Amino acid sequence: MTATARAPLAAPAAESPRRPGRLHRTARGAGPPLVVLAAVVGVWYAVTYLALAPRRRFLLPPPHEVVTDGFGDWTTFHETLRGLGATAKVALVGLAIAATLGMVFAVLMSQAGWVERSFYPWAVALQTIPILAIVPLIGFWLGYGFWSRTVVCVLVALFPIITNTLFGLRSTDAEQHDLFTLRQAGRWARLVHLEFPSALPAVFTGLRISAGLSVIGAIVGDFFFRQGQPGIGSLIDDYTQRLQSAPLFAAIIVSSLFGLALFWLFGLAARIAVGAWHTPRRRS
Repeated sequence: MTATARAPLAAPAAESPRRPGRLHRTARGAGPPLVVLAAVVGVWYAVTYLALAPRRRFLLPPPHEVVTDGFGDWTTFHETLRGLGATAKVALVGLAIAATLGMVFAVLMSQAGWVERSFYPWAVALQTIPILAIVPLIGFWLGYGFWSRTVVCVLVALFPIITNTLFGLRSTDAEQHDLFTLRQAGRWARLVHLEFPSALPAVFTGLRISAGLSVIGAIVGDFFFRQGQPGIGSLIDDYTQRLQSAPLFAAIIVSSLFGLALFWLFGLAARIAVGAWHTPRRRS
């Protein structure tokens, strides 16, 4: 009697893990910042009503007064938006100039060691000089208008672009350099087709850092240079002198949101430019 061979039972197919949808990822990403925001608002209310006496609450008005007096009053809010427009123009022009100069200097330093040895120490020295110490000199040399504010933005935003771009250019994979050497690629072809594309993640990191610094530089310039259309820094100074706390906090929040918007836009540009081949590792 022959035994019939039984076919082995097929193992059940493993279900592929379902990737979370975009709405779920958005909610998951926005959850922690909203929790922190709620905690900050709660602490803000506690300090205003529990730590400050009623006659001193003008120092830290509650959040709802900032919303009603700073954002709800159209005259005040319109003034804030006009100041933000002037500051944004200065910040964007200064950031564009800093990005151009920073990338050019970084490329020159990466291509010639003597250029790096000659200029990099001065770039470091420029970063360490207190900007408030040289702002009056900028006013003496260039006047007290738009271009003086722009120079302040360039000075504070230049160094991160130089260092990050240079780091990216120097971090190209050695095996890829060997491949270009085998193909007898020239220095220009190596820079355009290998080094600069590999440096893009570091370049966008420098731009994101410098974007916030450029906004700070524009606001600092507003404090010192009063010719032309007043920026949001001038409004912050005026609100401080008049003890208008609610519009003051509203102006600070608006300027912070503008800096965050620039940071987010450069992050989006980085994902579009290099996201297809460079995905940073994220912790859960």
